[in-house]
Amino acid sequence: MSTTAISTRVGRELSAICGTDHVTEVPPETVHGCAVAVAVRPGSAAEIANILRFANQNNLAVVPVGGFTQQQTGAAPAQVNILLYTTRLTEVEHYDPGDLTIGIGAGCTVGGLCEMIGTSGLLFAGDPPAYQKATIGGLLATGITGPRRHGYGGLRDYCIGIHFVTGDGRIGRGGGRVVKNVAGYDMMKLLIGSWGTLGVITGASFKLFPWSPQKRTFVAGFATMKEAVEYRSAVLRSPLDPMCLELVSPEAGALLPGDQPPGAWSICVRGTGSDAVLARYRSVLGEAVDRELDGDDEAAFWRAVADMPYDLWSQHPQSMLLSFTVPLSDVFQVLNDTITIAQGNTLKVAAIGRIGVGHILAALLPAAGTDGNSAYVNTISALRNRLPHEASMAVLHCPDAVHKDVSMLRTPTHVGSMRAMKQALDPKDVLNRGRFFL
Repeated sequence: MSTTAISTRVGRELSAICGTDHVTEVPPETVHGCAVAVAVRPGSAAEIANILRFANQNNLAVVPVGGFTQQQTGAAPAQVNILLYTTRLTEVEHYDPGDLTIGIGAGCTVGGLCEMIGTSGLLFAGDPPAYQKATIGGLLATGITGPRRHGYGGLRDYCIGIHFVTGDGRIGRGGGRVVKNVAGYDMMKLLIGSWGTLGVITGASFKLFPWSPQKRTFVAGFATMKEAVEYRSAVLRSPLDPMCLELVSPEAGALLPGDQPPGAWSICVRGTGSDAVLARYRSVLGEAVDRELDGDDEAAFWRAVADMPYDLWSQHPQSMLLSFTVPLSDVFQVLNDTITIAQGNTLKVAAIGRIGVGHILAALLPAAGTDGNSAYVNTISALRNRLPHEASMAVLHCPDAVHKDVSMLRTPTHVGSMRAMKQALDPKDVLNRGRFFL
């Protein structure tokens, strides 16, 4: 059947489910070069369930999207018949400022949620890149976290409930509206970071946090990465409890606002609290601190740190972005290996990361005359061979030209269990077909 015929037929069926105003045939969007036959914007979980049942009956591939702020990890999808936007799912299911909880639709943007709860002096701990465009559903599906991960943990730590539709069109939920939930299979942890391959997230409940209006950032610069990592260890041993503890490499520092000392490895410590608390930060951190930021400059700095991954793949589409999660004792080795191997392939490295919890982002940037394809493939291959046993690496963004040559994830030892879970929730491989399970 031709693309035009599929588009017309699918468009009529989806219009019957969601209404003609919410269906667009042959839109300009592409997903890694795959043309999209139909884009649809359902307004409820029931409509999403009907769309997925229709896709199952007709062997159609569905790709769920939110704000389109994240490049999808994994291989390029084999085909995209339906691009399913969740942006109409913005209803507030519940909001209890006194109980520090909220339930919100997957289509609400992170910026919109933060603005809503900010009037009550509350904080949503998620701080993804491009937070004004990123949606709650996209945030959960990708599992992307920013610099506040050090102080508040990852999404799995403060998501307390989730609503979803499985690949075969069943409506489900996990967790609940309170922090302490009943025992059972933890669907939240399963779906967070699943990149839309197991189900479409339609809403979630979160634990919120009090938001201190007084914040200050202390920046310590070092000549070498080893000195910076040693200082990180000293901060972790101290009585301080910072919101953020971030490493910034010299190359990454050049991309951030403000006067970054050229060639310096920086450790950035963000503290909150009273004047007395912030004075203690200044005293404990010592003479290594060469800059302090507060007010608008401080807020702009952390927004730029959180946005850096999005800015890099938007402004440098030929770059590659790696995400490492490593034991604290292996941070220096992994970063050092990454820089050494990349430079050997004529690539520059700009690194930032939550160095206090072992989460590092490293952007590989081609230099003049770099053979990007072979340089990336050789770098990834060498890094996989050097990675410590308990460390993990994922490619969050990759130039389209090397998608076929770079395997995005190391083959996990539990791949059999993963395939069984895919079979249970999406037996006909409707969602993100070909993304991970080839």
